[in-house]
Amino acid sequence: MNKKIPTGRLAPSPTGFLHLGNAWSFLWAWAAVRTKFGQVILRIEDIDQTRSRPEYVTALIEDLQWLGLDWDLGPTLLDPQPNYFQSSRHQLYEQALARLAKADLTYPCFCTRKELKMLASAPHLDDEGLFYPGTCRRLNPNERQARLKAGQKAAIRIKCPLNWDPISFEDRFLGRKCFTPTPQGYDLPLRRSDGVIAYQLACVIDDAAMGVTQVLRGRDLINSTPRQILLAQLLGLKPISDYAHIPLLLDAMGERLAKRHQSLTIRSLRANHVLPEQIIGLLAFLAGINDSQDRLKIKEILPRFDQVHLSGPDIRITPDLLANFGIVTPSLIPTGKPVGLRRNP
Repeated sequence: MNKKIPTGRLAPSPTGFLHLGNAWSFLWAWAAVRTKFGQVILRIEDIDQTRSRPEYVTALIEDLQWLGLDWDLGPTLLDPQPNYFQSSRHQLYEQALARLAKADLTYPCFCTRKELKMLASAPHLDDEGLFYPGTCRRLNPNERQARLKAGQKAAIRIKCPLNWDPISFEDRFLGRKCFTPTPQGYDLPLRRSDGVIAYQLACVIDDAAMGVTQVLRGRDLINSTPRQILLAQLLGLKPISDYAHIPLLLDAMGERLAKRHQSLTIRSLRANHVLPEQIIGLLAFLAGINDSQDRLKIKEILPRFDQVHLSGPDIRITPDLLANFGIVTPSLIPTGKPVGLRRNP
């Protein structure tokens, strides 16, 4: 793969149907690559096989194609391309873990889910909800061995080097960001105690192996970026330098759109006779490039991409807003107090 070609990826998890929030981030990730005449990769992040379903893989491919999103590398309905499924790449992740362990950059963590959930309610968490006080990092070799002999299952965590230099990157929409790694925030789990590889490790390995040069994703993942940069550096990989983090789509009550918002899945919208041009027109309006609230074909947004406004606050989706684009859905989402039409300034 020619790494000089701008390369981005769409990386859905097949744990449910794609929803309007997914379409929002995938649309702009796709456009950011296509405007550079680059290549798009479709990667299926099905590493957690207990939650992933093959019927969701089929549905997400159909829904992406229905919206008009295309890709150059990755699975299609006719050509599965298993190497673009994380579930088939486990050997690569284990090899990376072995390299880190050999460099004394990992340690076993015996903390239970209950203990970690108690930490998750602590007031000192960062915006991504990540904080680990180093309980198992402080265990000596004899204590670790005793726990393993007693049959305790262990997750594997990265051992963040002490006094690591601050990590900075330039965000396309938010400007320069700088983070200082500490063990409390950067001792990430790399493999769960049940053997499932963690998102951060799989993402870093796959982005490097697939030649990804740019990432556009929701702002809720911005604190993953310095952690992934750190992990890439520790693995001897070249970190991605082109990042963009965009506002999230919220429901009318201010909750992030998710798979539980069933009336706003692409599948549900299609079943309610919504056209892809209506969805593209809506998303373009929210990004500030569709003043007239027209229906748009997906390729019509490419000449306007350099004018998108994606640095503002998160955006609420209300029934009134949907109705302005002819989108009527069953009342399966909280509506709350109407906030009317809005988009990023």
